[in-house]
This record gives sequence, C-alpha cells and structure tokens, in this order.
Amino acid sequence: MPSPPRAARARTAVVVCALSGALAACGGGEQRATPSSSGSPAATTAGRAAPTPAPSAAPTLPAGPGGAAPVFSHGRREGAKRVALTFDADMTADQDRRAAGGERFDHPQLIATLRRLKVPATVFMTGKWAEQYPDQAKSIGGDALFEIASHSYSHHAFATPCYGLPAVAAGSARADVERSFAAFRKAGVEHVVPYFRFPGGCHDAAALRAIAPAGVTAVQWDVVSGDAFAKQAGPVVSQVLAQVKPGSVVVMHCTRSAAPVTEEAVRRIVPELRARGYELVRVSDLVAGG
Repeated sequence: MPSPPRAARARTAVVVCALSGALAACGGGEQRATPSSSGSPAATTAGRAAPTPAPSAAPTLPAGPGGAAPVFSHGRREGAKRVALTFDADMTADQDRRAAGGERFDHPQLIATLRRLKVPATVFMTGKWAEQYPDQAKSIGGDALFEIASHSYSHHAFATPCYGLPAVAAGSARADVERSFAAFRKAGVEHVVPYFRFPGGCHDAAALRAIAPAGVTAVQWDVVSGDAFAKQAGPVVSQVLAQVKPGSVVVMHCTRSAAPVTEEAVRRIVPELRARGYELVRVSDLVAGG
C-alpha cells in the first residue's frame, strides 16, 4: 500500500437531508475531515456472483496511520467500469415506539426489485434494524447477491455535529460496532463482511482510532444519491447518473419511511448503468479490485 498522504483530505458530499424529530435515517454527506485510503487490498478476491466469504476472509484494507481503521470511498477508476450500489438499512436505537406504531423502516419491495434485476449490492444494516426485522435480515443475508455490513448498532453519531444525531456514549464506539455484528449473528444473517459505515458518514481521526480494534474497514462513498426524504424518483436518478464514475460507491437507503422513492429510482438507474457499460458489483468486489 502506498504511504498515506501527509495531510488528511476532506471529502465532502452534499446531501439534502431534512431531518425531523428523532428521525435520523439519512446517510448524509461527510461532515468531517478524513484520511484517504487508496492502496492495494488484501489478495483475497470475492466472486461477483458467489456467496461472500466469512468476515475473516473478506477483502479489507491495511490499517491507516497510527493503526486507525482504513477508509474506502471508491474503487479503481481505470480498467473495467464497475459500480457498487449500497443501501443503508437505518433504524436508530430509540425508534421502537415508532415501529410499533406502524412506521416502516424496512423496504421489501426494494429488495425484491434488486433480486429481479439481479443486482449485487451491499446492505449496511444497523443492529437495531436486524432486531426489528430478523426474518428479513436473515433472508437478505442468505442471498448470494448481497453482503451485509455494519451501519452501527444504534445509528448514533461517532463524531459530532452530525445532522442532529445523538452521539454514541464516550468510549463505546467499538462496543457499538461489535454489538451490530452480534445482532446479525443472533438473527442468523450470513454473508457478513467486516465493513462499517459511519451513521451520517460523520467521522474524524478519533473515531477511526476508536473502531480500529473491531477489525473493520470504514466504507464511505463518492456518489450521493439524494434519495433520503426525496419525494420524486427523477432527481435521484439524475443525480446518480450525473456523478457515477468507474469504481463508484453509491449511497442509497433501504427504509420505506425515509426513502420512499428508492425502489423506483433503482428500476431506472440499473438499466441505464448497464446500457453505459457498467457492471454492478458489491463493495467487496471493488475492494478486491484495488
């Protein structure tokens, strides 16, 4: 892996995310300066259509400066045109009452569309989501099209300010990450990979050091879909297609209440990407490719 840059690069993505009340299901743009990781990954290669390897065998990046968790934002720009669609299955630790009242934080129709279109994808799932929808979590994780990564247990912020999200308790960042993987195991989720996405994308050097002992690679993105709280699919489609490049990681959502137009957007985005010569892959495929 090449030496990391001397100064941390700020990667800022602008997202329209009209948070209201306790709803914090939006994976927003990054708000914090973060180090860039762009070296060669481990030699393990994940098959494009085969089941994801066990977490210990999945491709990861070497540790960052000072042993901090590495950060992956996109794959190789040259060579094959590959793009990873990723979906945040958000549910915060304090939304049980809203779920009991009928609010839907899942999106079965979106998952069905991904299956029908044969779209490999990476789902960043909170542990709370897996606890709320264990049968769906197990079904998604048991499908070789998909791989499951952590989006934290609580969907609280690991660095603040972060779109109004409450902060994880001091000293509990690693435990929060590990608790999400424990929730996956309890639900019987397969195809789990050692990747982690910060809620809201918000992180700093301290957060990267804090989660490093969990053995995860932090996965961000370079394409903001704008699907969170969107009312129409058209702008989401246009935004993705305008930003996508070879190696892109696109952030979207698997939450009906907060991202109701995502399924329609996917139905329009996927055929156009394929028409442009893009191959749809999972994050592990991009990491394996460099």
